[in-house]
Amino acid sequence: MRRKPKTFTIDGIDKKILRMLMEDARTPILEVARHVGISGAAIHQRLRKLEKAKLISGSKLIVNPEALGFTTSAFIGMYFDKEGDAPTIIKLLKRIPEVLECHYTTGHWNVFLKVLCKNNDHLMLLLNKLQDITGVSRTESFISLNQDIDRQVKI
Repeated sequence: MRRKPKTFTIDGIDKKILRMLMEDARTPILEVARHVGISGAAIHQRLRKLEKAKLISGSKLIVNPEALGFTTSAFIGMYFDKEGDAPTIIKLLKRIPEVLECHYTTGHWNVFLKVLCKNNDHLMLLLNKLQDITGVSRTESFISLNQDIDRQVKI
């Protein structure tokens, strides 16, 4: 299990910086500085402080999966034969590129996966692959028809 992360207090300037960069991480630092009203060097210092505190971690480019032909998003609840099988199963799941997320959960399943496939046939092949993993007793899948909300925590 993960430890509870330390909380970190941010001020109004940090919030302005974060909001701008969350909107577009490619915004030039000098543009952020002009908007916030402090120097570019001060922006860099604050960003380093936020990274050191693990409040932020880099930036990323977001690829549109549909442009690559991935049109089927699904969620899969997995049941294990034994909880002790989890480390081995998770290690195998990390090798499957269609698995985007894996969460230990409360409730019925041992883990809950978010997967992305090209179509329903591809999803069926993936389900068979997952069910063939030693230690997986069964799966339940849910196809996402649409994603109306996709956001980060509000700053």
